[in-house]
Amino acid sequence: MKVHLIAVGGSAMHNLAIALHKKGIEVTGSDDEIVDPAKSNLQRYGLLPAADGWDVNRITPDLDAVILGMHARVDNPELKKAQELGIRIYSYPEYLYEQTKNKTRVVIAGSHGKTSITAMILHVLKYYKKNFDYLAGAALEGFETSLKLSEDATVAIFEGDEYLASALDRRPKFLLYKPDIALISGVAWDHINVFPTYRSYVEQFENFVKELPAKGSLIYCEEDAEVKKLVNFAEKDVKKLPYNTLTNSVKEGVTYLKTGSETTRLDVFGKHNLLNMGGARQVCLLLGISEKEFAEAISDFKGAARRLQLVARNEACNIYWDFAHSPSKLTATIQAVKDQFPTRKLVACMELHTFSSLTKEFLIEYKDTMKKADVRKVYFNPHVLEHKRLPPISAEEVKNYFGGNVEVYTDSAKMINSLKEIKWKNTNLLMMSSGNFDGVNVKNFAEELIEEL
Repeated sequence: MKVHLIAVGGSAMHNLAIALHKKGIEVTGSDDEIVDPAKSNLQRYGLLPAADGWDVNRITPDLDAVILGMHARVDNPELKKAQELGIRIYSYPEYLYEQTKNKTRVVIAGSHGKTSITAMILHVLKYYKKNFDYLAGAALEGFETSLKLSEDATVAIFEGDEYLASALDRRPKFLLYKPDIALISGVAWDHINVFPTYRSYVEQFENFVKELPAKGSLIYCEEDAEVKKLVNFAEKDVKKLPYNTLTNSVKEGVTYLKTGSETTRLDVFGKHNLLNMGGARQVCLLLGISEKEFAEAISDFKGAARRLQLVARNEACNIYWDFAHSPSKLTATIQAVKDQFPTRKLVACMELHTFSSLTKEFLIEYKDTMKKADVRKVYFNPHVLEHKRLPPISAEEVKNYFGGNVEVYTDSAKMINSLKEIKWKNTNLLMMSSGNFDGVNVKNFAEELIEEL
């Protein structure tokens, strides 16, 4: 087999290149720009293109397939050459299905929590030395890559996001995986650039449920009102399995999971994590793991990268780095830290970075999402709006959208300096973004703050 990946520098695409290479498939790739971590990862496996940019000479008749990444456009010269030659063209989710169509596919979907749930399942399966293929949306402790494909695994666990598959295939990715077991964690409007109304967004999940096979299973969050409605779209023979927040207790900043008469100390915390754990456990039960076995394995789960990741701490202050950027994620993450440390002050900083979060029609969804924090700071870069070709927004408008006593910054250095002026005794810091506050090394910054205490 010989395949070529157009836009190989993407997060999912470069991991797919590595996974196929490990499987023994001859892989080439191209992109107009490749940056770390993709650049270093591809280089490590000898897969980094010799030069940036598109080159039609890479598209040859002996290719078995071309895989098209999401940020490659319809007028891409390599894509056009592949079409002219009649080479089979796949989106990456479509190709993942081709690689796993004879396996039991488990797809974790939802507006929030899917990365954490996927990571929990993979952690448990690895603990018991099970053989499985997987796709995760973040770096995971104990896993060299975020994607694995093999010949001998009988199960594949995929994080299934609802964004579009490619420039040629405008369907959500999760529809292309064709799950045997599906989980939906929650529904909260996102990706306004491709789903301009809440209704159009919800319809994607309805379609996801409608396409489940009659002998399939649907695991759903019973605590989410919108998800409970989706169950009605499933075929009558689909097995429907609800899940809820697992029984737990918190003592001196540590969360304990209760399973029957036994308690298990956990490394993660927060209601949203215990709810995600409920979903992960339900999947594991279907895969032959008992509740007791699940509790034992999950005890040392530390979370996926940037999911309430503890980056620095001392006896008086914990600093967390989190991917939260949508309204529902923001609320859940802030609530988790406040519940875990009720006697500590909480300073919460978030960056408006995605297309949706910088759109006025969507910004109203952030109203009061940060109200549980004691100090609230919001940052956005006006140049990002220009880059995304969005109308300008003023700091005052952002402040009004969020409501409450929110400090808004358009200069990340000024926000960082404001944090340095805070007295951090008995105070926690929560940094939230799908970006990096314009180049801030959050881990280094956190360690500097801790050293000054």
